[in-house]
Amino acid sequence: MTVSSAPGKVYLFGEHAVVYGEPAVPCAIERRATVAVDAREDDHIRVEARDLSLDGFTVEYAGDTDDRPDVDVPSGLVDAAMGYIDAAVEQARDAADAPDAGFDIRVESEIPLGAGLGSSAAVVVAGIDAATRELGVELSSEELADRAYRAEYDVQDGQASRADTFCSAMGGAVRVEGDDCRRIDAPNLPFVVGFDGGAGDTGELVAGVRSLREEYGFAADTVESIGDIVREGESLLAAADPASDPEPELLADLGRLMDFDHGLLEALGVSSRTLDNMVWAAREAGAHGAKLTGAGGGGCIVALDETPETRTALRYTAECRDAFRAELDREGVRAEKAPNATSAPNAEAE
Repeated sequence: MTVSSAPGKVYLFGEHAVVYGEPAVPCAIERRATVAVDAREDDHIRVEARDLSLDGFTVEYAGDTDDRPDVDVPSGLVDAAMGYIDAAVEQARDAADAPDAGFDIRVESEIPLGAGLGSSAAVVVAGIDAATRELGVELSSEELADRAYRAEYDVQDGQASRADTFCSAMGGAVRVEGDDCRRIDAPNLPFVVGFDGGAGDTGELVAGVRSLREEYGFAADTVESIGDIVREGESLLAAADPASDPEPELLADLGRLMDFDHGLLEALGVSSRTLDNMVWAAREAGAHGAKLTGAGGGGCIVALDETPETRTALRYTAECRDAFRAELDREGVRAEKAPNATSAPNAEAE
């Protein structure tokens, strides 16, 4: 058995605009997806997926996805979870030149599914890494990030950016602008995440922004303004000492930019009442700034606050299902120790 894990992420700035070539700064957080892989002697794929939401559930499917699990999660998210695992398998087979390789796969995740924290990217990155290593092939972090992007690109019908998968593979804070991806220095920012228990439809939300951008010049200008916010935030991070705790002035300046970013995303129609209410609860509790993270439409917000006040306020906010602190994870994908248990997953796909 070969086991890999990869981190989720929050967007400090830049979601949606990154799809149109503007820069984005996602940051890996210390919540991980873990994928365990056993090679089989046949070409079958058997999958058990656990904990793909904060409640946790098991997805069992046959390759045609006709048999749906009885879970309280939108079917589109279940289909997407299946699709990402399938895409990771195909990338691993291609990398190892083993088109008929079969696997027993077990997925466990601390990252809510579809909530804007990069659960799919983490599963794909960890899955490709574990499966290729199980077949005796070691991929560089850069190649792993590229293959994970191609997997997400296929599942998302060409609407994915490299941001999520590159961040999950590399860890830390990264800057993504088109195909230009690199790590950047950042101090340990005091992230607080609020989760409304829901999830947006990424494809639908991205398509909505695309439609607005094509119809209205001011919507296109709004997307470009998000890129300007990212560049300003990047310059602030570049002037900070990554080895020290962030100065209050830096947090205040970054928070102000986060507030601007959320306002622009709201104008583009990708926020929601629950996300807006959590953002305002965080701000009123004294957070330096707060915004949605990810595609929007539901899911998570991220705030900057080094005190416990924002987390406490979010937990008493009716729209918030869970709130937690999320430290910057400077390590990307990594090998994990295989468990001693020998029990096999109990769901088969052929």
